[in-house]
Amino acid sequence: MKIALIAHDKKKEDMIGFVTAYKDIFAQHELFATGTTGKRIIEEVSLPVHRFHSGPLGGDQEIGAMIAKDEMDMVLFFRDPLTPQPHEPDVTALIRLADVYQVPLATNMGTAEVLVRGLKGGFMDWRKLRDN
Repeated sequence: MKIALIAHDKKKEDMIGFVTAYKDIFAQHELFATGTTGKRIIEEVSLPVHRFHSGPLGGDQEIGAMIAKDEMDMVLFFRDPLTPQPHEPDVTALIRLADVYQVPLATNMGTAEVLVRGLKGGFMDWRKLRDN
């Protein structure tokens, strides 16, 4: 499955810790990430990641385009709800696209854990079976 990993600046450490904790699961899938998040995962977790631009420079929109083309199966987006983001309209658009195309989306570590454990348990296989 294709999994997008995005983390706002104050959530990047959480994302690194999360991907490290579930490295065995993530290693079995194709990973995509916005710029700095992807760079840190490559350097600190040693997993291959296709990197897009950083979020404010269009990375969120690049992932959104993959969702719209049915080329993304899951999005883990560790958002910082306490810090204003200059590209908030892009974030909102990404979340909307995930809802429109029924792509599982977690915006915090608790929900991400449920999705990743479900991925390991085969509970995301419906993404492979759905009619396009």
